Amino acid sequence: MNPFTYVRAANSDDAIATLTREPQAMFIAGGTNILDLMKEGVHTPSQLVDIRKLPSTEIVTKDNGGIRIGATLRNSDAAYNSLVQERYPVLSEAILAGASAQLRNMATVGGNLMQRTRCSYFHDTAFACNKRQPGSGCAALEGFNRMHAVLGTSEHCIAAHPSDMCVALVALDAVVQTQGPRGERSIPITDFHLLPGETPHLETVLEHGEIITAVDLPEMPLAWRSHYLKIRDRASYAFALVSAAVVLEIDEEVIRNARIALGGVGTKPWRSLEAEQVLVGAPATQETFTAAANAAMREARPYRHNQFKIELAKRTLEEALKTVAAISGGQA
Repeated sequence: MNPFTYVRAANSDDAIATLTREPQAMFIAGGTNILDLMKEGVHTPSQLVDIRKLPSTEIVTKDNGGIRIGATLRNSDAAYNSLVQERYPVLSEAILAGASAQLRNMATVGGNLMQRTRCSYFHDTAFACNKRQPGSGCAALEGFNRMHAVLGTSEHCIAAHPSDMCVALVALDAVVQTQGPRGERSIPITDFHLLPGETPHLETVLEHGEIITAVDLPEMPLAWRSHYLKIRDRASYAFALVSAAVVLEIDEEVIRNARIALGGVGTKPWRSLEAEQVLVGAPATQETFTAAANAAMREARPYRHNQFKIELAKRTLEEALKTVAAISGGQA
């Protein structure tokens, strides 16, 4: 790793000011992603600003009935929190499906939002990668792209977003709270991550020096009827080939409301409005679920080695829908 200095931030204002003064500085919390990238030479910060001790490690109930999750809360603490498990089980399931217990005990909620792709060409500096070095090319386009995205890709990047937690947050209409040099912001999770387009090196809407302080989940009574299903190559410590986060409200065997998000197939956590439109107002039947799955993947663009993801994503979404329908007492 290149030489760098290390400072511990006393508070959010101190962290923001320190990073703002140094263009090549980076925040570090749990460090489970950034330290690997530094070892590989992908990240070469001049300074690491430690924000692990900032007072944002609680989950509290908001006046509007939702909850606020502190950004430096450990992933494992978020997953096992009683409010999360009772009100938003899809989020608990998604977090527990990610990484290993040891990593979940270190990684933070804010860090999970900011984790970078596991594309092998991004991680290997011997290959061209527009995400790592803008304008250098994308080796994955003609390379081994089995794990790559089929939704939201561009001619400049096809890297899949790696997070499980973020897929559930998208299904739950989460809002990311931030603080930066220009004040505070509330950013809907669907707007937080960027599509690669012509600028794949820009992955979120955060500005340099802007820090995530919390994640808000709205009151969503239907969210207890939810499920996260992840399909991967092995049962532990593997990133999703495909995944689905499903939230349904079913009344008298008719779907009244739906939230659908997909992982492993998109360049960002993928909200499927197309699937939701098919589901809402339709009977909770296998035919409806199949139609929704087809709609979710209609715009998918496969590459040489990941054609299988389209059918696998359809089947995964169908299975997740059937699981939630059973929870809700609907048909399947």
